[in-house]
Amino acid sequence: MTTYVTAAIPYVNARPHIGHALEIVQTDVVARHSVHRREDVRFVCGSDDNALKNVQAAKQARKPVRQFVDENAAHFETLNDALGVDATDFFKTSTDSRHIPGVERLWRESLSNGDLYEREYEGLYCIGCEQFLDEIALQDGLCPDHGVRPDLVSETNWFFRLSRYQDQLLELIKSDTLRIEPLTKKNEVLAFIGSGLEDFSVSRPALRAEGWGIPVPDDPTQVIYVWWDALGYYLTSLGYGLDDTSLYDKWWQNSDERVQIVGKGIVRFHAVYWPAILLSVGAALPTKLCVHEYLTANGQKISKTSGNGVDPINLVDQFGVSAVRWWLLRDVARVGDTDFSETRLVERWNIDIVGGIGNLVNRTVTLVQKKRDRRAPHAGEAGRAAQLQKQTSELSEVIDTALDRFDFKSSLVAVESLVGASNRLIETTQPWKLNDNDLLDAILSRLIEACRAIATALEPFVPDVAAALHNQLTPGADGKLPEAKPSFRRLNHPRPLSPQADYVWLRGQRS
Repeated sequence: MTTYVTAAIPYVNARPHIGHALEIVQTDVVARHSVHRREDVRFVCGSDDNALKNVQAAKQARKPVRQFVDENAAHFETLNDALGVDATDFFKTSTDSRHIPGVERLWRESLSNGDLYEREYEGLYCIGCEQFLDEIALQDGLCPDHGVRPDLVSETNWFFRLSRYQDQLLELIKSDTLRIEPLTKKNEVLAFIGSGLEDFSVSRPALRAEGWGIPVPDDPTQVIYVWWDALGYYLTSLGYGLDDTSLYDKWWQNSDERVQIVGKGIVRFHAVYWPAILLSVGAALPTKLCVHEYLTANGQKISKTSGNGVDPINLVDQFGVSAVRWWLLRDVARVGDTDFSETRLVERWNIDIVGGIGNLVNRTVTLVQKKRDRRAPHAGEAGRAAQLQKQTSELSEVIDTALDRFDFKSSLVAVESLVGASNRLIETTQPWKLNDNDLLDAILSRLIEACRAIATALEPFVPDVAAALHNQLTPGADGKLPEAKPSFRRLNHPRPLSPQADYVWLRGQRS
């Protein structure tokens, strides 16, 4: 089975923040999980370089656009390394030689099918969104996402006949041919399409773009709209537009799964505009679009524009990559925004990993060490451990089902449920008091089995944690487990907390 997994490419008008870390870690888990299931996987991410907002940000930084874009793109690539992201390809749209030929091919094929035309247009344009906005969508005259007043722009642009594909898109999404997760986002997209689709502008005057971007084929007065350019990366990174189309044929046209992971702010581009462009050129559609919500700080969306971004590389330096990945995957809600704080990150690690998973494995290995000289016994009759055995055997399927719904939190709650069941078996049977060797061996073997299943289940989510657990649970050449010792250290709070604050957070966030 072949699976092509992609993250959306971010603008490089500033350094990455914790919201970018959320998406790239989620995408990494989906890709790793697919590998875990023995699928043939390609995972691509990168940087969106050809945006007007990058030009404006470079001006403010008083740097040449080329230098500014390259520097920030490098920070996003460094973020991947810091977060332990195992991408097949990091694709930069302004420098990768595969990109321009593919974008031009998309344009020419859509044009030849009668889906591109020129007309004059006047509208309200938000640079932050890189799109025209309807006046009804504004809040007190301001863009709801960026809090700025859009510019009134009047110009001649090329337009794409989006309206031609309204009925087709409705059917594709309703039937889950293009499946959107979660259901709330699918319903929002269907409502948007059902309200009527209008053709949209897909070029900008080269003068306004200051020459930055890809020129419209045969029309040097215009540059291709950044969203047409950026969406094309899903194909151009596979060699679409080149003579050798083997990667494109394998990973796009003939792939079993084409999974795209995006933030909720760009759903319209990926669920409406992008599928319509693909229909226009006769290409396959994504099979699944997974949408994540926003991270907030004190209730406000974290963004480069607002300046309230949390530097994820600094978080990794301070708390470690596993603690950052664990919080992003265990604490972030599937539906609804999630407020980030360092305190929550620390508490989640200390409770779940140190006090939960790590403590169980160390506790189990200690019992084997004391009762069986560090030799894990072979399983006998399950007896009182039968329920634990059943739950252990079901863990992989539970996680498969949760991740199919794009639900990382439920996946890790399932792991913690097995941790809880294992601890309850220890507490109710008190193995250190047992004299029945057959029963003791059955209990210890089921506990070891559960711990190993937990370690295996965690491999896509927190690879370093999984590796540490496997090390603790793998016998050496002498057939004995390593000496029991804690695998993880507690993290210190980033700032003093009152007992009341601790209690309020734990009561509200523990489950």
